Order: sequence, then structure tokens, then C-alpha cells
Amino acid sequence: MPAAALPSLPAASLHIRPWPDPVIDRLGHDPRSAYVERFWLGVLGPSTTWLLRRLAAQLEAEPAGFDLPLADTARSLGLGGEGRSSPFVRALSRCCQFQLALAEDEGVLRVRRKLPPLNRRQLARLPEAVQAEHQQWQESELHTPPVEKLRRRSRRLALSLLELGEDLEATERQLLRWNFHPALSQESAQWAWERHVAALAAARTNDPSAGDGPAAA
Repeated sequence: MPAAALPSLPAASLHIRPWPDPVIDRLGHDPRSAYVERFWLGVLGPSTTWLLRRLAAQLEAEPAGFDLPLADTARSLGLGGEGRSSPFVRALSRCCQFQLALAEDEGVLRVRRKLPPLNRRQLARLPEAVQAEHQQWQESELHTPPVEKLRRRSRRLALSLLELGEDLEATERQLLRWNFHPALSQESAQWAWERHVAALAAARTNDPSAGDGPAAA
């Protein structure tokens, strides 16, 4: 992707703003969803996918926009390096290449909160087995009850809040503020908390030097 697709990168941070689209926001897929992980990943590559997941989580916490510290974000994603040919800048460029981000002004990048379904050309780049799985997913989605879709969304949001540092009670309160039913808010927060704690425990097992986390709560 040409370097001109990106705004002029400042030394320390890039201002991220949402890129609203009434159709994609309604029909698209959250970057942290199973759809994106299973189907978009092979198109975007892991670095760009993880970057979009990070941006989506932060836009939920700060819907009006936020400053993205470039060096810290690159290191936290394992995409260190400097210059416009660095892995991190290439990931930003791919966001623009696939029209998932848009350079608006100098130092400002608009980012989609949802990714559209793959088009035929993009699907053709995937292995035949994955293309067949995508077809099965589409057929299954047509028969998924609306309440199950709502449950999936509330659980995904709850898990994102915990990953951003909220505790169990704050996560449930935020779901309520987003107008999820109280019973669904409680169930989703508890579901996400159990998986968040399990992930922290697994991380400590793999890295004994890791500090204590919310699992002690």
C-alpha cells in the first residue's frame, strides 16, 4: 500500500476516531468476533487483525476517539521497529488498503468499528476448506435466533471490558448502561469473568514471573 494512504505519522501518537457507516455498523462483524478470527485473519494477516482488535476495544471505552501511543502500541503487539517500513506501520497501511481505516487529517485516522463480510474476491484467496466453512457459517447465521446473537454480543463486550481493566461489577454496570437486559448483563459479565480469570491463570502458568491478577478476587 502506498505510504500516502496513511496520515503523516506524528512522533508520539496518532489520533483515532470512529468511522461510522450505518450499513456496516449494522451488518458487519466486531474485530474480536469468531468470524473475523476465522475468515478475515487469512486476508489481513495476524498483525493487522490484532491491531484492529486493539483499536475496537479502545473505541468502546472512548467512543469519541483517543490518542494511540505509537511506540507503546507497537511494542505491546510485538510489532516493534521504527520507520514507515516497520511491521506496525505496515499493519496500519493494510487497514487503509482494505478500507477499514481512513486517513482524515494529518495525524488523524478514522477506523471502522465493524468489518464487513468478506466479498467474493477476498473469499477466493482463502483455502477451499475455509471457503466451505464460510458458506456453512452463512447458512447457520440465517437460522440463529436473535436472542442468541444478542447474548454473543453482550458476552463479547463484557470480555473486552475486563481486558481493558474493569472488574466484574463495573462490567455488569456498563452492560446495563448499554441497555442490555439485567439478567443478560449479569450472565454475560459472569461468563466473561470466568474466562478472563482462566486466561490470567494460564498466562501465569506459562510465565511464572507474571504478577497476580484479578484471579485472586
